[in-house]
Amino acid sequence: MFDILIVGGGMVGASLAVALKPLKLKIGLIEAFNFGVAEQPSYDDRSIALSYGSSRIYQGMGLWEKLRAGVESIQHIHISDRGHFGATRLEATQEQVPALGYVVESRVLGKLLYEELTQDANIELIVPAKVFAVTQDADSVQVSIEHDGVVDSVQTRLLVVSDGANSAVRDMLGIAATRREYHQTALIANVTTAEPHQQRAYERFTPNGPLALLPLTEGRYSLVWTHRDEDVAATMALDDAAFLRKLQAEFGYRQGEFVRVGQRATYPLVLQKAVREVAGRAVVIGNSSHALHPVAGQGLNLGLRDVATLADLLAEAARHGTDPGDATLLADYEQRRQPDYQAVVQYTDTLVRIFSNDFAPLGHARAGGLLAVDRVPALRHWITQQSMGLRHRQARLSRGLGLQV
Repeated sequence: MFDILIVGGGMVGASLAVALKPLKLKIGLIEAFNFGVAEQPSYDDRSIALSYGSSRIYQGMGLWEKLRAGVESIQHIHISDRGHFGATRLEATQEQVPALGYVVESRVLGKLLYEELTQDANIELIVPAKVFAVTQDADSVQVSIEHDGVVDSVQTRLLVVSDGANSAVRDMLGIAATRREYHQTALIANVTTAEPHQQRAYERFTPNGPLALLPLTEGRYSLVWTHRDEDVAATMALDDAAFLRKLQAEFGYRQGEFVRVGQRATYPLVLQKAVREVAGRAVVIGNSSHALHPVAGQGLNLGLRDVATLADLLAEAARHGTDPGDATLLADYEQRRQPDYQAVVQYTDTLVRIFSNDFAPLGHARAGGLLAVDRVPALRHWITQQSMGLRHRQARLSRGLGLQV
């Protein structure tokens, strides 16, 4: 029997397994797809925005120095509203932090996590495998899986569900999720500008939704360009030159001309939230619990704070030799996470609703708001702390400290 069984080996699920290594518990990790091997670096590698708070979580896990060489820091953030005066500028030096955040290629972070997982005898990777049934009793959870074409069953004292926004296991547990359609689609690609990025990120609000440029290694930018659902196909159909012209018109010339674009991809944008995090001896985390609009780059970072809080509680249980699936522990986890969830959901949803709107009087109000944030230190500090993931109760990992074992 496992002490902890994690379903979903993405960034959040894999990070939790690595975070729990010092506890010397028997951990299983179920993932539907084989973990990728190291690939040749590509201009089109997809990227992840890590808040400063998330960098401290990886520091507490002992991974940050290993990851540091493969990330690009964000020292400056410029926030503006297309067609209106007024902008907000956030600076790492104002907050006395080494960076407001970091951008890392998914391939780089994924490779490091996989290496960490395979170096611990207490972690068993069950890959590729698919969960098709979950049952619970007072003492354990039974998980029925298909692994390498063979049907099997495994038991665990705690089941952690991190298999994505369309979580089948969350549904098996009877945990419902609310869903709000934004009728927007994110177009993502890597782009290069004539001017060097100098570790500056941009959030440019437009009537169709936000457009973000995040500084990447090798002088690239990671582009997240929000479109109305009905408009995205036309932009995807453009050749590279026409695409760059359209992007230029939307963003402007703050970085000079856009000179290169890589492969493009799209995904629909929704706000989804599980109505509860716990069902018996199971807990949902990451995108299985909350899927957000990418505005302000909060999604993965919220999931990593799930990891930090749950790891804290499991470390305490391990120290006292108590059950990791104890109802009190899971209720405590759920209660601790609620203020962060409520704040981030409200923050991101409000930004989308206020700024994805071409109502003229609201545009003037937005401009005034951006100017106020730029010029009022207390307000600017609040926004920056929220973006960095530092506003709420900080678990040990979130303070850059290792687990107490």
